[in-house]
Amino acid sequence: MRLRIFTEPQQGADYTTLLRVVQASEELGFDAFFRSDHYLKMGDVSGLPGPTDAWITLAGLARETSRIRLGTLMSPVTFRFPGPLAISVAQVDQMSGGRVEFGFGAGWFEAEHAAYAIPFPDLRERFERFEEQLAIITGLWQVGDGETFNYTGKHYTVTDSPGLPKPAQRPRPPVLIGGSGHKRAPRLAATYADEYNVAFSSLDDTAAAFGRVRDAVAAAGRDPDSMTYSVAHTVCCGRNEAELARRAAVIGRKPEDLRQHGLLGTPAEIAEQIGQFAAIGAQVTYLQVLDLSDLDHLALLAEMLPIVG
Repeated sequence: MRLRIFTEPQQGADYTTLLRVVQASEELGFDAFFRSDHYLKMGDVSGLPGPTDAWITLAGLARETSRIRLGTLMSPVTFRFPGPLAISVAQVDQMSGGRVEFGFGAGWFEAEHAAYAIPFPDLRERFERFEEQLAIITGLWQVGDGETFNYTGKHYTVTDSPGLPKPAQRPRPPVLIGGSGHKRAPRLAATYADEYNVAFSSLDDTAAAFGRVRDAVAAAGRDPDSMTYSVAHTVCCGRNEAELARRAAVIGRKPEDLRQHGLLGTPAEIAEQIGQFAAIGAQVTYLQVLDLSDLDHLALLAEMLPIVG
């Protein structure tokens, strides 16, 4: 099991804060640092000093780290055009020496689109655009040197693109797709993804989602084991009940809620909870850390690395 740190900077974190977290995560031995791709805070927090752009942030972090992998959960299809997005991700992959992973989704948070003048089509159109962008972005990365890429879809057309620049990872960076839908998510994951992620779901629901994707991967002519299966959960770790209560309060959660809908406990207890997801096929766990000022929390979580690794 690989453990990755997953952050939500739109809740209130500037670049300097994220730099401290990613460098601590790298030093402590975590496999990767991921961040959300959102432009508006959620819930009863100030959100100050305001959002940071995901791929601009990751470009900076790429130059300030040396080992840890970097990515998004998930970049919404609505935020960017496919060609410029392919260029941005490829450039960050180059800047990191080949450590980028591309988490991509259909988008869901309508309020942030309204707040920053971003069109928000209905769900059907977002998924149409999502599928077309997946085809275009992976096609641009994988088109051969000296060849050109062409694509004609309902929403996007690409004409004689050289597909440059190329990412450092060839044929392309890993692509992550999430969602617990019964049809579209499994089919798109089977077609385009290297990793399938189920976020904030119960053990039973996660197992069912993994099963649907394994079936879709097999139906697409791939080995189901060629897909990486991952989960994401809010985490709150402490050495005793008082420490757990304090950390839960800081992020506006109750310990009893996190016991039901997250990962809560001592490092050994959380490792046991993660082991239950490993038993149904999860190979990667994204630990959603919400208090980015608490580096001691990261150090405590790192005590799980030799237990689950």
